[in-house]
Amino acid sequence: MDRQTPLNQPAPTDLPPSAETLLALMHAQAEVARLSEREQLFSSLLVSVNAVLWAFDWETQQMIYVSPAYEQIFGRSAGLLLADYNEWRDSIYPDDLDYAERSLTQVLDKGAIEDREYRIIRSDGQVRWLSDKCFISRQERGQRLIVVGIAEDITEKKQLEGELQRLATTDVLTQSSNRRHFFECAQHEFEQARLQGTPLAFLLLDIDDFKLVNDTYGHQEGDQVLQRIAESGRSALRRGDVFGRIGGEEFAAVLPGCSPDMAKQIAERLQREIQRLSFQCNNQAFGITVSQGLTNLRDDDPGLEVLYARADAAMYQAKRQGKNQIVLV
Repeated sequence: MDRQTPLNQPAPTDLPPSAETLLALMHAQAEVARLSEREQLFSSLLVSVNAVLWAFDWETQQMIYVSPAYEQIFGRSAGLLLADYNEWRDSIYPDDLDYAERSLTQVLDKGAIEDREYRIIRSDGQVRWLSDKCFISRQERGQRLIVVGIAEDITEKKQLEGELQRLATTDVLTQSSNRRHFFECAQHEFEQARLQGTPLAFLLLDIDDFKLVNDTYGHQEGDQVLQRIAESGRSALRRGDVFGRIGGEEFAAVLPGCSPDMAKQIAERLQREIQRLSFQCNNQAFGITVSQGLTNLRDDDPGLEVLYARADAAMYQAKRQGKNQIVLV
């Protein structure tokens, strides 16, 4: 008789797993571990990247993802941003808001925008520059439109660019425009005056007996004279006037929208400012005078160089006539 399981005992249910089952379990555990490791690695990379990765649902106007760098760069809560996209808009520098929104909209037509640069205001009041590239995430037909991007803090780069620009356009000693930059700005103002039919004046001044100052008191004192002359120029001229050092002891100004009478008043004010300057060297006090040549734009002037030549001739006439005066031509 075959042995049978007694009727009062249940049939066994916990059969030992087969080799195939064990192998499948081992593969599954390895895959879970691998995915967990990749997730940890990805999270570590996101934390270490000093740029904001973001994703924006265009239809709902909601930010659906922002990387950890957002709180570091913006100084604001990521949770608040994910709840309300206006958190991002409100952080944009007011003068840049219109550009930032228009350039974001252009991604719908172009597919990608890679040259967006605008300023933000952190929660602590700091103003920072961002380079914010964005593009459309390719979705299947009928799915929602997602715009993704990366925003990088480029404040230090912008500061460096600004410093290089300043060095390229500024006379180091007097902090006025250097010769090249002055004439670039002057040419622009000349063209605008011609286009709009508005008046323009050109002023040229030269320090009287400047070589004698250097020979008597030294070049360091001569440098101080140049700096004080530049300060007087910035003080006497109007906002929007162009002023620069174009030679050793020679300065020039272009006065846009300035009638002949007003230009003369400005030149006279500058003359008085300079006459009031006082210098001390080795217990000796001395003063400085300048000779100025002033001219105004005429209907038949073909270019800026003609005004410059007239002002230069007038300035040398002031020298010949005794210095410390203004000659208007």
